[in-house]
Amino acid sequence: MKELLLGLRLLLGSGRGNRARFVLMAVGGSLGVCCLAIVLAIPGIIAAQDGRIAGRQPVVPRDQSGQSIRDGFPLTLSRTDPYGAAPLTRIFIARGTKSIEPPPGLKSIPRDGQVIVSPHLHRLLRAEPALAQRFPGKEAGLIGAQGLARADEIVAYVGMTRAELPDGYPVKQWGTDYAPDPTVEASTLDIVRFTMAAVVLLPLAVFLSVCARLSAAERTRRLAALRLLGLSVKGTQRVNAAETVAAAGVGAVLGLGEYEVVNQLVSRIGLPGFKWYLADGALSASTLLVCLVGCPALAWFVGRASARKAAENPLAVRRSAVEKPPSRWGFLPLTAGMGILTGYCIAGATGHAPTSTALSSVLVPSAVILVGAGLALSLPALSQYLARRTARSTQSLSLSLAMRRNEAEPGGALRVATGLVLLVFVASLAQGVLIELNQVSKNTSPVQRYDVLLEQTDESQQHALENLPDLRAHIVVVQPERGGDAATATRANAVVATCTQLRRAVRAVEGCVDGRPLWLWDSTQVQESIRAGDAVSYAMRGGRQTHDLKLTVPHQKVRFHDPVDAQVISTGAILVPPSMVPRNTRPQSATLILISDSDFQTVGRVLDGIGGAAPTAIVLPQGLQVLALQQITVVKTLLAVGMILGLIIGVAAYLVAATDRAVERRPQVTALALLGARARTLRAVQVVQVVLPLAVGLVLAVVVGKMAESSYLVTGGGAVFWDGGGVPLLLACALGVLVVAAVGALPLVGRRIDPELIRRD
Repeated sequence: MKELLLGLRLLLGSGRGNRARFVLMAVGGSLGVCCLAIVLAIPGIIAAQDGRIAGRQPVVPRDQSGQSIRDGFPLTLSRTDPYGAAPLTRIFIARGTKSIEPPPGLKSIPRDGQVIVSPHLHRLLRAEPALAQRFPGKEAGLIGAQGLARADEIVAYVGMTRAELPDGYPVKQWGTDYAPDPTVEASTLDIVRFTMAAVVLLPLAVFLSVCARLSAAERTRRLAALRLLGLSVKGTQRVNAAETVAAAGVGAVLGLGEYEVVNQLVSRIGLPGFKWYLADGALSASTLLVCLVGCPALAWFVGRASARKAAENPLAVRRSAVEKPPSRWGFLPLTAGMGILTGYCIAGATGHAPTSTALSSVLVPSAVILVGAGLALSLPALSQYLARRTARSTQSLSLSLAMRRNEAEPGGALRVATGLVLLVFVASLAQGVLIELNQVSKNTSPVQRYDVLLEQTDESQQHALENLPDLRAHIVVVQPERGGDAATATRANAVVATCTQLRRAVRAVEGCVDGRPLWLWDSTQVQESIRAGDAVSYAMRGGRQTHDLKLTVPHQKVRFHDPVDAQVISTGAILVPPSMVPRNTRPQSATLILISDSDFQTVGRVLDGIGGAAPTAIVLPQGLQVLALQQITVVKTLLAVGMILGLIIGVAAYLVAATDRAVERRPQVTALALLGARARTLRAVQVVQVVLPLAVGLVLAVVVGKMAESSYLVTGGGAVFWDGGGVPLLLACALGVLVVAAVGALPLVGRRIDPELIRRD
């Protein structure tokens, strides 16, 4: 306890410079704690959103045999359609004779013709009146916050009659244990957590260590003096740790206050594709414990470790003895991590990409952690080796002075360069995650296809769908009736369309003649076991009766080409003229395929039209997984937040460490100035001391970063393993970091010479 009190007394009574350093340590620590709180709060925000999604899910009443009970219970039906890249959720409800609680966020269940919308949808309807086609009825209120996952969610409860919801599910209450469509899937969330940890937490650990070791040389000499005065080894370590922990504790409290300000502002403004309510961003007890206890605990261990040298050998510190060379053990994690990454890169290059995701999910993150730690630990040894070799061969005074300083003090490279080196390394890894996500979200097809189950629409709705203004083509694909022997029955679909409609739907149509059945054939597709002359039967429904439309696979072929990325018709189908379909009948099992251009504006207008013509019909926009697109948008936003935080932390670590190092070197700079060294020479020395180890670390970071990115892509199951397009960007970023580091080092050599620094030394 006495040592702790002594540390606090030294903190408060050792001069203005020491108090200023304490303030810098606290402010720097607060920035780190704020970034840490942001990272730890993200899973809680997502969990709160998923909890509200689960809270509005219907619970179906069932009897003892497990069958649903429809009598008297309200009916509900949910549809989720794309609105641009965002999901639009329509929940249709029909009241029953039994009274149940309304869904969360609603005061009562809407009546027939009433529409209750989310606030964001309310604004969209004012800006885009055509969107109202998807909601049959009039707006009657707004959904409360407890019924929405986030403030920008597009949701509507549409009141209907029970006759209009024949496929509706009965509901007895609202709320399930899980969200069927979470904000981010569990597997994707694990990737985000790992990437955020690499992007933010690795540089953050370096930054907090840098802040905890401000004025390390001066503090070490002061601690050595206390040790020579009779203080014990552990007591000396406790004195240093007390000051460090005090700064970390003040910084933790300030950092939590900074997070509250950030949460207040960003929750109101929102991020692209990712918004949340203010209460969702409230920190959990575990996060508060990590920030308020974990960060001071880290500072305690860093403080004890930094005081070990002064406590164990105080005379060497006071007499400025030569430091021990840095340990070569730092190359061990770097070598092990690069070995794993090299194995995955070779596997991808030779076409033997691993299929065991369980093993890869352990090896790749382990390799990234090993490489990140190895980069930080191996920089001093690399810097010393390079400095020694350069100093022996150079004839430049400035370069020789800089290299001899780096050779004598290799640990300075670790403090100055590590944060920026790790930032470039994890930037490449984050780029790999974005590449894989872009493979999922990229729409390379020139057309958009919409599949509507024909059995869910009547004849008037089908006619309205086929005449939507933005369509390029429409066809009806009829599935054949299964015979007695389903294994040997011919499975040729019937495409009900004219030659004109066929040419609008597919490419390179040859040999099409109207008025007769034809065999559709695409040589680039996998051929089915269908032969000319086979008999096929299709079930047609007319009123309450069912008729069979019997056809024979014709000999005459219509050759066409339908690319895989825009496939509409499968080869082997039979082209049936609309005139051959019996009047007043409709296929019993068929799909209405609508085709339009693939740009977002056209897709939005077509979906609006479909919603107006057939509100409750299931629409499957092929290749347009709106929930997946939403998740990708959220993940991209979170990664962008992580990169911004990592950039802030890396730059802050550099500025703090470079400034602190320059202050510590004032006696040496003063001595050189008194010996006649010009200010230009001293500035060149300072720049080279910082830039050279940083350049070595950045080159190594770019190389191993690309290896980590490629290894992630190899194990991701995508089509892209190597991305050369990201290399120029990484090199440009690395060059920009060097320029900033060089410019930032120039003002650190002052013009005023203070001989007092040498006298005290």
